[in-house]
Amino acid sequence: MKEAMLYEALSGGQVRCNLCGHRCLLKAGQRGICQVRENREGKLYSLVYGRTISANVDPIEKKPLFHVAPGSSAYSIATPGCNFRCSWCQNWQISQMPREQHFVAGRQVSPEQIVADAQRKGCRSISYTYTEPTVFFEYAYDTARAAREAGLFNTFVTNGFMTREMLDTFEPYLDAANVDLKAFRDDTYRKYAGGRLEPVLDSLRRMKDLGVWVEVTTLVIPTVNDSSEELSDIAEFVANDLGRDTPWHISRFFPTYKMDDLSPTPVATLREAREIGIEAGLEYVYLGNVADADGENTYCPGCKAVVIERRGFSGTVNHLRDGACANCGRKAAGLAM
Repeated sequence: MKEAMLYEALSGGQVRCNLCGHRCLLKAGQRGICQVRENREGKLYSLVYGRTISANVDPIEKKPLFHVAPGSSAYSIATPGCNFRCSWCQNWQISQMPREQHFVAGRQVSPEQIVADAQRKGCRSISYTYTEPTVFFEYAYDTARAAREAGLFNTFVTNGFMTREMLDTFEPYLDAANVDLKAFRDDTYRKYAGGRLEPVLDSLRRMKDLGVWVEVTTLVIPTVNDSSEELSDIAEFVANDLGRDTPWHISRFFPTYKMDDLSPTPVATLREAREIGIEAGLEYVYLGNVADADGENTYCPGCKAVVIERRGFSGTVNHLRDGACANCGRKAAGLAM
């Protein structure tokens, strides 16, 4: 255990956690909605500091982050726990472990060991991913500081349901984030994820204000968020509030967890969503979980030449020269392009 950051002690032994949008008010002995932060005698503790449940070397494109050091490797880590309970979670075995199994697993690994292993394996970045990195904030924070000293990028793959205080604290060490924008209806967030929409939108805007490179992912789920109207709302928000150069990843849903009775997203729906994004003025719109060359490649917004070719996660060919299109000279948006 480690005493948590970003909480306030209140009267009667209660504490208020100010890490995520739930802002849980906890009596002594209670755990937050994430089930990995606990009030013990008037102090809030993280139950997952150093408890790595998953550690892998992934292509950075798998996050997905298409505009951060393309073709590089990301050392990816997670602990158990999440502040959401998405019905379609693909990593539910570890994200929901503390809630459903009342158990917190993971092997003890220090931040310094993580950074050393990432360097040893030739990784260019460390990604806090698989579960929700906000709930293992202290562990991620200490690791990110060590990673920055070692010259590595730090990236979050997140649901975006964090507080302004959390982002402002982490900002000096956070280079990029892929944020799941799961829907554009608050009732969808409440019904299927146990969260709310507006805090996610606030986090996205705040990241952009802080200079964090942001990419957005929407998993398109039949009957849940796949209407043309809602997809247009998402595209307009990304273009107008975050910027036309913000990449939007549109991913195909496959049945899983509590939604194993739905059919996979029709490919035609994904292609329609991509056209909606392009019509909204977005310069980089990608398709995920489906083989589609047009939806994987990066095109120069100026001359439309292919500047990065992709075939799945393992085949990335970068045609940029010093981060610019070799054909027209326009700079590609992103980090270390």
